[in-house]
Amino acid sequence: MSRLPLPVAPRTALVGAALAAALVASASTQAATTMRIAHLNPPDPTASNSGAMTAVFKQLVETATNGEIQIEIFPAGQLGEDANVINQVGQGIVQSTISSAGGVAEHYPRIGIFDIPFAFPNIAVATEVIDLDSDFGKALAEDLEAETDGLKVLGLLDSGGFFQFTNSQRPIETTDDMDGLRIRTMTLPTHEAMINALGAEATPLAWSEVYTALQTGVADGQMNPIQQTSFANFDEVQSYLTVSNHLITPYIWLINEDFYNGLDPEQQKVIDWAADVAVDAGRSMSRIIEASDNGLPKLADGMEVNAITPEARQAFIDKAQPAVREVISERYGSEGEALLASMLDAIDAADAP
Repeated sequence: MSRLPLPVAPRTALVGAALAAALVASASTQAATTMRIAHLNPPDPTASNSGAMTAVFKQLVETATNGEIQIEIFPAGQLGEDANVINQVGQGIVQSTISSAGGVAEHYPRIGIFDIPFAFPNIAVATEVIDLDSDFGKALAEDLEAETDGLKVLGLLDSGGFFQFTNSQRPIETTDDMDGLRIRTMTLPTHEAMINALGAEATPLAWSEVYTALQTGVADGQMNPIQQTSFANFDEVQSYLTVSNHLITPYIWLINEDFYNGLDPEQQKVIDWAADVAVDAGRSMSRIIEASDNGLPKLADGMEVNAITPEARQAFIDKAQPAVREVISERYGSEGEALLASMLDAIDAADAP
């Protein structure tokens, strides 16, 4: 199987570039057991799943190794956008990152198989399937590692729950309400195909640009889990929230393969164990945020909330699923179709009584 080269990183923000340069400059003086982890979300462990994961991981690793491994955390996109940070992990500048599907897609396009709309019936099934201990999770990790250079999958979980729509124009109750809305998406062809098939206009933008785009009208709306919509304060620039549960995508926790292999066996065991516990903490924090005053209740204070009915849901499926399947077939070929089939089989098995 051919290996996909890591793409050259585009120019990042000055702060991210400066931090990355500083890390390179200090590499010769830093202890070999310093592990730097980057993620896009707030550092507060009660505000985001990746904040919780990195806080728990740091405490467990540093305690269990008696300080032999020190964890440095770079939250809130300090080192740049997802795809750029994955480059840094592959090059060993940063040892680890928790990345969204949008960032991973530039290095491993087949992550787009998760974008079949309404594929996961509930969060319990998603939790069972999107897990490094599941048969599907193991297969996904092996495929990603085979197709990239220098990357190892350390953890796999949902990115914060099901995606919901928000917009500034009107409630979304049927597919007709999507007509003409400019919806921000990740830079994923599957996301763009889904939105366009529903009659809206896909507007792919980097995460750092979304708030301003919604504020200025460059985009009318966006789609994200409740967690991200809340901590990004999109309720300040959006009027309507539609509980659609149309997608659930993974966060993939990556570690530099050479760094991991350079640890002794006992240190590797600590890293693996701490990552397992941290992933569980991240999943739990996502559910807590959704149910807390920082989740849907907060958003409902500033936005009108509605849910898509089961009857209307089928029309969304009929329009969106064929378009996304076509993209998967055309762009990812037989290997992508096989991975998609494996995921759908795992969903069916998990959903069986």
